Amino acid sequence: MKNLLIAMCILFSTTIFAQQEWGNVSKNNITLKELSPVWPGCENGSATQRDDCFNTKLYAHIAKNFKYPPAAYKKNEEGRVIVDFVINEKGLVEVKNVSGGSKELQEEAKRNILAIPKMAKPGMMGGKPRAIKFTVPFTFKTGK
Repeated sequence: MKNLLIAMCILFSTTIFAQQEWGNVSKNNITLKELSPVWPGCENGSATQRDDCFNTKLYAHIAKNFKYPPAAYKKNEEGRVIVDFVINEKGLVEVKNVSGGSKELQEEAKRNILAIPKMAKPGMMGGKPRAIKFTVPFTFKTGK
């Protein structure tokens, strides 16, 4: 019994000394930077320039492809539609949720987002492709 107690004390003390040699690792933070998908034509430049190019191309795409649904316009339907989507590991758009506005306005916003081209490169995290989430609001106003 005495030998068992001595063995336990030795094992416990070596465990304490081993942890002290490592130092305090609880304050170490590992951060993995998330890199945005790369829009076709935005391949060059720094990460910030590619992000700016992505945003510019996204807004231009939305504006160029925006169409007010004729039936909704005639009925003077207005509203704000929010589209939640991801650009998946293959660089393709997947709409996850559409909310707000009427059904016709939601369908138009969804159509606009699904028309986004395949990305030149998908989003990355830790050097591996990763789906990146986006939320885009659409405001439909007839101006009548």
